[in-house]
Amino acid sequence: MIGKIALEGLEFHAFHGVYPHERESGNFFRVDIIVETDFTTAAIHDDLSGTVNYETLFQIVKEEMEQPSKLLETVAEKIILHVLEELPAVLSVDLKISKLNPPIGGKCTRSSVSIKKER
Repeated sequence: MIGKIALEGLEFHAFHGVYPHERESGNFFRVDIIVETDFTTAAIHDDLSGTVNYETLFQIVKEEMEQPSKLLETVAEKIILHVLEELPAVLSVDLKISKLNPPIGGKCTRSSVSIKKER
């Protein structure tokens, strides 16, 4: 049974951005991540080892969000590659990273980058 596991609305204060002030003072970011996996074994046996532990998934996102990058595209790619490397049961990753109140010279709630990658 192929299913999806999602962590939605993860919030981080991080130091991503092209401009020096973004990399110095940081900004707030929201991350949504969905992974596809086969959790037949977990469902039948009520056993965490048969699925993706979302605590591990959170730790991967957190680790990568702590590494400053200029572009959200770079951060997203690093998160996805880390997930696919660390969690072999993951069949695909769908990720969205949003920068809240981006410095664009006008009112904007968030800017976002979305990437989906299959194994």
